Amino acid sequence: MSDQGDGQAPRKRGRPTREERARRQEEILDAAVGLFVSNGFHAVSLDDVAGSAHVTKRTLYAYFGDKSEIFFAAVARLRRRALEMTGRRCDTPAQLATEIVVALHSDEAIGLHRLMITEAHSFPDLAKRFYDEGPRSYIAALEGLLPEADAGRATALFSLLLGEPHRQRLLGLRPAPTRAQARAQAVAALEALGLEAR
Repeated sequence: MSDQGDGQAPRKRGRPTREERARRQEEILDAAVGLFVSNGFHAVSLDDVAGSAHVTKRTLYAYFGDKSEIFFAAVARLRRRALEMTGRRCDTPAQLATEIVVALHSDEAIGLHRLMITEAHSFPDLAKRFYDEGPRSYIAALEGLLPEADAGRATALFSLLLGEPHRQRLLGLRPAPTRAQARAQAVAALEALGLEAR
């Protein structure tokens, strides 16, 4: 299989630049997430991912490793988008809470969440790692910004940032929130816990 997309110019030979490598990783993750969400984790093979991403299996192993590592790379990408790569300063609970709502109510996050719910009974280790690298990391980030580092309130806040809107997203009953709607949900959650919402 060639490392090029249909109708695309052939990729040049030799070691890819850092930018090319990052772009290819994004393309692979996009392809893998689409397949996982459409077909289920168990039903998707590395051959499927390689074919959809127009790369070789060798490239998948070199960039990620096995199928589970591709899945967790997608989870980590969501976390980076919320916590690190937003291009916005997240130095207050309200700012971080807004980014978490935007990220976790996105179509990609909802697809991965549905997938994990479906597959958790078959892949308990996958489910545990999903929780550790997903929700637990968001809770830790919130705790770091809350006054007096209150773990209990950070967990409660995270639950409110999902809440009924997230349930409705999982059921396909509402679209992803706008940034203004995400901000309003974040502020309401903070205020419900008696926290300053700025």
